[in-house]
Amino acid sequence: MKRRDFLKSTSALLGGTIIYSLAAPMAANAQPVTGGTLIWGHSETTQNLDMHQTGTASTGRVLQNVHSSIVTVDKDLNVIPNLAESFEQSADGLTYTFKLRSGVKFHDGSDMTSADVKYSFERCKDPATGAVNFEVFNAVKSIDTPDPMTVIVTLDKINAPFLSRLAENGAGVIMPEGSGDVQGTTPIGAGPFKFVRREFGNEVELARFDDYWEGPAYLDKVIAREITEPTVRLTGLRTGELHMINDIPADRMAEIKSDPAFQVVTWFPLNWDFVNFNHDFEPFKDPRVRKALDMMIDKEQLLEGALWGEGQVTASPSYPTSASYNHDLKQRAQDIGGARALLEEAGYGPGELKVVFKVTTNYPYHVEAAQIMLEWFREGGVDMSIEQLTWSDWLSQVWVDKDFQISMMNFFTLWEPDFLYYSLWNSTGAFNYRKISDPVIDDLTEKARITTDPQARADIYKAVQKRVFDETHDVYLWFRNGSIGAVPGVGGLDTIVHPNGSNLNFHKVWLQA
Repeated sequence: MKRRDFLKSTSALLGGTIIYSLAAPMAANAQPVTGGTLIWGHSETTQNLDMHQTGTASTGRVLQNVHSSIVTVDKDLNVIPNLAESFEQSADGLTYTFKLRSGVKFHDGSDMTSADVKYSFERCKDPATGAVNFEVFNAVKSIDTPDPMTVIVTLDKINAPFLSRLAENGAGVIMPEGSGDVQGTTPIGAGPFKFVRREFGNEVELARFDDYWEGPAYLDKVIAREITEPTVRLTGLRTGELHMINDIPADRMAEIKSDPAFQVVTWFPLNWDFVNFNHDFEPFKDPRVRKALDMMIDKEQLLEGALWGEGQVTASPSYPTSASYNHDLKQRAQDIGGARALLEEAGYGPGELKVVFKVTTNYPYHVEAAQIMLEWFREGGVDMSIEQLTWSDWLSQVWVDKDFQISMMNFFTLWEPDFLYYSLWNSTGAFNYRKISDPVIDDLTEKARITTDPQARADIYKAVQKRVFDETHDVYLWFRNGSIGAVPGVGGLDTIVHPNGSNLNFHKVWLQA
């Protein structure tokens, strides 16, 4: 398959782009200025800084500015060259040849060569690394480097989404050869900003990398202050302590949009949210119990109560404009009586099903959503309590140890359907912290990887969505809007949101003197 044909078929499957708007922008004739330190009120806390190992979008949002991937996507989610100046796929779909861009430097001063690419891919593939995206390389048979600027990756079987999976820094990131031991604490990449320091739970400091291959950034520094409390972030923006914040408090959105003292960037979607069941918890091994809890939730009312309507309910987690989005699925309507009857059928009378809902304070709207659902679940005969966890504790207990009964989470950037469905619902998927093991889904997600026809592959993912919905493996809730608030002196906000809807790029952002 020729490169242009591959891109055409990939685009047909992925489709669309984010819906984006910028209110009260800086004057159109304003010219970028070099210098200054931008203080960003980051709504989340960074964790492990190793781009291979981190599974959190909060960390990825910062590291997007430290690292570069071998390929990337344009605004329409077409795969395009990045650190590779070109790429070709063989006619049989098994060999990928990357010609590297010359003159790319890492933050340690070394020049990027094919040895760095081979090292990065093999490190991600190695089980000992603990990389989140290890399975991207499951079908890789060999990685050859015939010269310093050429990398040839050969697969032992078709992996249709291979190239698009490399368009995210998680799998496609290129690190200096041998740098793995320090990436978790002092990441080294080829991005527009160098890592300077991190005070855990407080802030991360990045400095401009003057040798960046696309040209140096305008800003001297970016300081990401980690402020999970929405009101505190907004206060910092109002007082001038912060130049910009992400995640404007939903209940203040209309007010901030109408205030000429601020610039506001909004887009749809930022992420999608779902309710999670631990499938090792005895009651949740019965799909009737999972379905009963789904039937207790009024999704529209929950969206209004927790997000103030800043989003849209969905019965599918696929990117809304993707060809793989299953439009035939509809949210189950709230039916408390039917839910109680279903629980009775499963052997649980009123008050006999006792569950603990673990929710993280890193997302205050998750706490609010859990509190609203608590009332519905109790009305449905479920004895539920809420346990609020810090982000670190949630990751440790729920994500790593899988020590939970019911929880709630959101996922960002999963515009690529293999990344979405294989990672989250395949029994071996890196994001399958719910211990879901469904042979039907395993077969479908494996089949999708060897299906090159875009429509046939999209139909497979629609079948996966229906299976998740029918079995109530999780409960899809909504897509949430993204937002940034900034003071008038911040320029380049029209460039800041990555096409994936999650990451923020500060390369072309600047501050007026």
